[in-house]
Amino acid sequence: MEIFSQFYTEMTTNSPTWVLVWVNAIAAVLTLSIAFSFSYREARWILLGVTLGMLGTVGAYALFGFTRLLGLGHILFWTPTLIYIVTVRGWKTYHKTLFSRWLILAAIIIGISLAFDVVDLLRWILGERAPIRI
Repeated sequence: MEIFSQFYTEMTTNSPTWVLVWVNAIAAVLTLSIAFSFSYREARWILLGVTLGMLGTVGAYALFGFTRLLGLGHILFWTPTLIYIVTVRGWKTYHKTLFSRWLILAAIIIGISLAFDVVDLLRWILGERAPIRI
């Protein structure tokens, strides 16, 4: 549990305010997957992807520190989750329900986050391997 505490401390110390706001927005929206997971398979997939993505991110932190490689956990686990939501199940199954609106919002948030993560991964591959500092 110490690694989670270290990661959180380093994230809050070394991230710009907009990143912290974005991380809190992600957490607020995707945490709702817990409530929806009792009734909807898609929410269970999102919950699994979020859990594994978080563990992957903290694992990357443990191995590489607070670098641009942190998004690798999201890329590995959120990409299949997003593909599943959009193509296999889709939100068309549920018509104008609270769940369908949340599912669309969750897909948008996961997609935007993946875009940031891919850019950071490319920057890391191209040589920006120093710890992130503001």
